[in-house]
Amino acid sequence: MPKSLTVVPIPAPVQTEPFDLCATLLGCLRAARETLRDGDVVAVSSKYASIAAGRVRNLTDVAPSPRAHELARRFGMDAAIAQLVVDEADHIFGGIELGFLLTVKGGVISPNAGLDRSNIPSGQVVLLPSDPFATAESIRAQLQTEAGCRLGVLLSDSWLMPGRFGTTGVAIAMAGFQPIRDERGKSDLFGNPMAVTQIGMADALAVCAQVVMGERDEATPFAIVRGADVQLSDAPLSTNDVAIPWRHCIYIESLTVGMLPADETCAK
Repeated sequence: MPKSLTVVPIPAPVQTEPFDLCATLLGCLRAARETLRDGDVVAVSSKYASIAAGRVRNLTDVAPSPRAHELARRFGMDAAIAQLVVDEADHIFGGIELGFLLTVKGGVISPNAGLDRSNIPSGQVVLLPSDPFATAESIRAQLQTEAGCRLGVLLSDSWLMPGRFGTTGVAIAMAGFQPIRDERGKSDLFGNPMAVTQIGMADALAVCAQVVMGERDEATPFAIVRGADVQLSDAPLSTNDVAIPWRHCIYIESLTVGMLPADETCAK
């Protein structure tokens, strides 16, 4: 029988300048009277981690290049934002005339390379962590030393699912547990072998955490996900452990190399 899952929100002070992330998290756990247990997965807002590391830029300090100006003109963007996207994105696919570019950053398809202008003073932008997997591992190591138990850690963010209204959670990085559960070769309810299913455990837990962490003024950048059936592991993780190759991604491959001509898509 599946285990019950509990998600515990952990409030924290609003921050706008670099600070000690782990010391703050430990203090918030004490203030909330929460004790970490073996198997807990601690979710940390990637934005909060970025602010802690000083990954905040003032738009007035950004000098847009000719390419950034062209992107800004074409897609109705602030030129400084366009420049930061150019600097941060691993790849830019295109954009829409609402001020957004579709990008890949750290294996995650996202608007504007994950840049965030919410919950930060006006005129500033929060970038994604520069090395999110190292950040997650550092948090895990310090928490395990303090708590004396084995834990998982994930850096969570919000993203837009293709074709759907609203944001949901996504794991930018993780440490201490296997992020993917491979179901291939196992049998379903009727004995049929599973052919392609792999469960994104880290992303699923990020969704759970995001529900209690919120998006607006909740000031809850931490959450404990308790009771998750994860496989704890000390193996180092990277983008390669969670990001599918583009040629296997139905969204990217279908809308690029595998895109049908318009007359074929309309054929009945």
